[in-house]
Amino acid sequence: MADPELEKIRQQRLAQLQAQHGGGDPNQAKAQEERMQAMEEAKHSILTQALSQDARARLNIIKLGRPEKGAMVENMICRMVQMGQIRGKISEQELIQLVESLNQQMPKSSSTVKFDRRRAALDSDDDL
Repeated sequence: MADPELEKIRQQRLAQLQAQHGGGDPNQAKAQEERMQAMEEAKHSILTQALSQDARARLNIIKLGRPEKGAMVENMICRMVQMGQIRGKISEQELIQLVESLNQQMPKSSSTVKFDRRRAALDSDDDL
């Protein structure tokens, strides 16, 4: 099943991707991946210490619905803990207040959905 031509194309593509992303040093890529993993573990540890179980569950729900907003809230909580603004655990209600204050600070983006019934051929008059 191993086609030598296919393998050659894969190797060329891998070399091209490595060149685009700062060289092909596998040790450097591995070190960067380890740093990113360590940062994620540190953030997870901070959030575990700073949030109650209910607040953690609420934050996970926010991350599912809007990943970028969830990441912003996580980063904001981590900064607040590191600066000493948060002493105890954040309850779910306090997390909701933080998210609401973040919503007020962010400019509201308007999104519209336009549905053209004629083009979709879903006209209910044709069903008769």
